[in-house]
Amino acid sequence: MSDCAKICVLISGNGSNLQAMIDAIGAGKLNARIVGVISNRPDAYGLERARQASIDAYCIDHTTFADRESFDHALQAQIDALAPDVVALAGYMRILTPAFVDHFSGKLLNIHPSLLPKYKGLHTHQRAIDNGDTEHGVSVHFVTPELDGGPVIIQSRVPVFEDDTAEELAQRVQEQERRIYPLVLHWYCSGRLTMNDNKAVLDNEILPLSGYASD
Repeated sequence: MSDCAKICVLISGNGSNLQAMIDAIGAGKLNARIVGVISNRPDAYGLERARQASIDAYCIDHTTFADRESFDHALQAQIDALAPDVVALAGYMRILTPAFVDHFSGKLLNIHPSLLPKYKGLHTHQRAIDNGDTEHGVSVHFVTPELDGGPVIIQSRVPVFEDDTAEELAQRVQEQERRIYPLVLHWYCSGRLTMNDNKAVLDNEILPLSGYASD
């Protein structure tokens, strides 16, 4: 990988994790350059965050495509044109086709607001509350064709309090998201993190199923 790795970020909304990456690069904690931000929604505020940081911003509106395959084909072409070293899904709310995932295998990362394998999919905070969980959290993982099923790289845990609302719990989780995603990208961009045989490998050590042991 080059001295300054190239990141492409996929978003669907506010872009708070994108902002954490921009801030980490600005603070010298992540030796990388974001070569493009792509949203499937034209109203995603993350596109404005990108423009404010002088990063190329693209919208590929999924509603203008006949099916998932044709959309993913257009998305793949745009990413390939940017030639990134890693593709970071950051609040990207589309299920990816297996062909797309295979094309970027080993360089596709996602952040998911639960302690995987618990609560794949949507509404994770409310599900944790409804099930009476005492802890909840967030996972960064490599993307494989199975939804939210790729090998976990790191998890961060937060407490669930008795009177929590989903919004309060989400806020607690998002604070951790903004801390761990730039860290994982730092590992990847410095050549320390890879995916081998569907396992996350950090510093030549296979990580456990719950990822890197973090406080």
